[in-house]
Amino acid sequence: MVIDFRSDTVTRPSPGMLEAMVRAKVGDDVFGEDPSINELESMAAGMFGMEAAIFCPSGTMTNQIAIKCHTQPGDEVICDESAHVYQYEGGGIAINSGASVKLLRGDRGRIVAQQVKEAINPDDPHRAHTRLVCLENTSNRGGGSCYDFSEVKKIKQVCAENNLSFHLDGARIWNALVAKKETPKQYSEVFDSISICLSKSLGCPVGSLLLGTKDLMKKARRVRKVFGGGMRQGGFLAAAGIYALQNNIERLVDDHKHARQIADVIAKKDFVKMLLPVETNIIIFELNESITAPALVKKLKDQDILGYAIAPNRVRLVLHLDISQEMVMKTSQIINNL
Repeated sequence: MVIDFRSDTVTRPSPGMLEAMVRAKVGDDVFGEDPSINELESMAAGMFGMEAAIFCPSGTMTNQIAIKCHTQPGDEVICDESAHVYQYEGGGIAINSGASVKLLRGDRGRIVAQQVKEAINPDDPHRAHTRLVCLENTSNRGGGSCYDFSEVKKIKQVCAENNLSFHLDGARIWNALVAKKETPKQYSEVFDSISICLSKSLGCPVGSLLLGTKDLMKKARRVRKVFGGGMRQGGFLAAAGIYALQNNIERLVDDHKHARQIADVIAKKDFVKMLLPVETNIIIFELNESITAPALVKKLKDQDILGYAIAPNRVRLVLHLDISQEMVMKTSQIINNL
C-alpha cells in the first residue's frame, strides 16, 4: 500500500463521484448548452453570493483569466513573494497579461494592509500602474496558513481607497472556511473575483471555477476562449464538482486532524529543525544539517510513503480524502522509527 502525501491533487474519484459523472447530462459548453456545467457554475456562484461563475480546467487558468481581466499591459500586481500566481504559473502574469509584479514578504504567505498600502506606486509615468492585489488562502508555501478575515477586510479598504481590484486565489479556500469557521459569502463581500479549486481539497479529477460579477464573467469567458479553455461536453467533469460541493466539504476536518497527528510525531524528531504551524491539511518542516530533504523523501519512499521536497531542506506532506486514519497511524509509526 503506497501512501501518497505529495499533494491533495493525487486523489481519485470516489464511487459516488464516479456514479455522478457517469449519469451526467451534457451538452456543448462553448455554446452554453452543457446543463451540468451550468448547474455547477450557478451552484458555486450562489454559495459565495456572487453573480456568476465560469468553469475551467485548472486553478492556474482561473487565476490567469482573472489577472488578465483586471489589468492592462504595463500594470502591476501586488502579491506575496511565495504566491502561487507568481511562483507556479509559468510566468503567466507576464506572458498572458503583460503585467509586472511587486512581491511582498508576508508571514507564511500572508500579507497585511499596511504592506499593500506602502507598495502602491505613485502616479508617476516612470512607475508601473498599480492595479491589482492578489491573496492566496490558504497559502501553499505557508504550510496551509489561513488569513485572519479582519486583515482581509483592511486590505480591501486599501484597495477601495486606491481604485485597485482585489482577487483571491482560493485553491484551498474550503480548508480555510472549515478551519476558521467562516462562510463563503463573507468573501464575496470583499473580493472582486475568487478562484476556487475542485481538484485539490474536494477530490475532483479536474476543475476550478472563477467567480465574479456577470460583466466580469462575460469578459472572462472571452479570455478563456483565447486561452483554449473551452471544454465542450465538460459536464462529466462538472458533475464531479457538483458531487464534491454537496459531499466533500465538511469532511475536511478529518484532513486537518490527520495533519496535526502526523505533525506531532514530526515535531519530536531530532533531524527536524523547524515545523511550520499546522492550521489545515499541509505539513511543511525544515531539516537540520544531518539530512537533506531529497534524502528523507527517498527514505520515506523506500517504505511506501510519498512526500515532496519543496526545497533542499524542506519537506511537504499534504493530507486529503484518500488518506485514512489507518494510513495516518502507519505513517506516524514509520516516521517515529526513522
